[in-house]
Amino acid sequence: MQNTATVEVTFPEQLIHALKMDKKTFQKEVLFFTLAKFYEQGKISAGLASNVLGCDRWEFYRLLSENGFYVIDYSDDELQEERA
Repeated sequence: MQNTATVEVTFPEQLIHALKMDKKTFQKEVLFFTLAKFYEQGKISAGLASNVLGCDRWEFYRLLSENGFYVIDYSDDELQEERA
């Protein structure tokens, strides 16, 4: 069984209304964008992020791409190797 922790973050109600979202949708978006940013920064793997979201890695990659995140982030050296 997976260990879980509850972390409470408070947002103003007007933000949720301004985004025209219900609370459940807002929670899901906040979770996704948090995981996506941690993934983009190299702090977590795509496997961990997709596990937390309850989807497979390909779905996580699709969501990243649709929301403007890089799916693969090569360093300059790695890009040169790929081009060779």
